[in-house]
Amino acid sequence: MNRLGRILMVEDDPKDVELSLTALEDYNLANEVIVTRDGAEALDYLYCRGEYETRPGGNPAVMLLDLKLPKVDGLEVLRQIKSDEKLRMIPVVVLTSSKEEKDMVASYRLGVNAYVVKPVDFHEFVNAIKELGVFWAVINEPPPGSVRK
Repeated sequence: MNRLGRILMVEDDPKDVELSLTALEDYNLANEVIVTRDGAEALDYLYCRGEYETRPGGNPAVMLLDLKLPKVDGLEVLRQIKSDEKLRMIPVVVLTSSKEEKDMVASYRLGVNAYVVKPVDFHEFVNAIKELGVFWAVINEPPPGSVRK
């Protein structure tokens, strides 16, 4: 039985996206990753709007969310998700370069499940992504009612 959950990655840095997908390929998780490049596109995906109007239903198993995003920033995306009855159960991991206390506090106040500062070192970054992917998309039990496709 395929228990893999989709991962929604919200990341505007192409290098970080490429590194993340490479890391996830080691565990055959890369084909389950949907990449959105800004907060507005992530919300379109979650609400099945625009180019995502016909996407398969169900919420992702986890969302990896950068905070510093164009159009709609990560904190606003998090605010909208956690205030929506249909989306609030999605586990959200903030994956950011921000070590600012105000960003961390705001994220936890809004209901983030984990806050990870992106390692600068290439190997540390790859290992962090592997561990996040395996935990959230394979090991973690999703909330009741979430759909795994």
